[in-house]
Amino acid sequence: MPSSTATTALGPLTPHLYAPTKDRPIRAKVHRLRTDQRVVPHQHPWAQVALSATGVVRLTVEHGTYLAPPSRAVWIPPGVEHAITIVEDADLRTLYLLQPGGRSGPDVPRAEEPAWRECRVLEVSDLLRALVLEMNAQPDGSGEPLSADALQRERRIGALVADELRRAKPVRLGVAMPTDKRLRSLCESVLDDPVRHATLDAWARDSGASPRTVARLFRQELGTTFVQWRHQVLLAKALAMAARKLPMGTIAAELGYASPSAFTAMVRRSVGAPPSEFFV
Repeated sequence: MPSSTATTALGPLTPHLYAPTKDRPIRAKVHRLRTDQRVVPHQHPWAQVALSATGVVRLTVEHGTYLAPPSRAVWIPPGVEHAITIVEDADLRTLYLLQPGGRSGPDVPRAEEPAWRECRVLEVSDLLRALVLEMNAQPDGSGEPLSADALQRERRIGALVADELRRAKPVRLGVAMPTDKRLRSLCESVLDDPVRHATLDAWARDSGASPRTVARLFRQELGTTFVQWRHQVLLAKALAMAARKLPMGTIAAELGYASPSAFTAMVRRSVGAPPSEFFV
């Protein structure tokens, strides 16, 4: 049994075997991943949507990190390098979407559209989850080519998937990451254990920098305060815990809040909705 800190680095999970084409513009892939595994940074020439049927994964790009529990999905535009950390053992479902030059095929989100140029978190409807679970997830070369009927079914499901993605509500959830090495190291420590300290002074002491320096770097690099940034980290942590169906009182206590009402107030300030609506 590996230790809690040991991880196995995986390659980019054979994406070439699932490359989308004009005939198959939306491809699905399934990987069952454990918390002692991580996927090294990589990129694809096509757009990607990642969601978990079970468990929680964290996708990290240069300027941010995003959590994908079963109730959320992460959109990654083509060419964006990303790494995957397994927060809880996950049944990871990945969609690869061809970015068509014309208007043929399903009307998939396109990276040149303003709303889809950056990574974003999306709500996953029951219909979208069911459609993704029904997508053919066999890699190329694993058996007989798809029959005409199977190909038509994949295209019909893909068209519905594309429509549901366009209808999916974006969620204000994502943790910005700095490029400054000192600050990024501190931020990664907070992501790994956000309740180790509650104050900037304590985190700065761990990093060997002064609180004033860290506060200045947060403003310069991320345009926010440490407290506001940490709230986003706590929201992401809470979302992962809510995916395990933990009561809100338990989540609030584990995140260091004196009462569920104090936690509820933070959620309302951060996302404009109470936990009962946000953590669905």
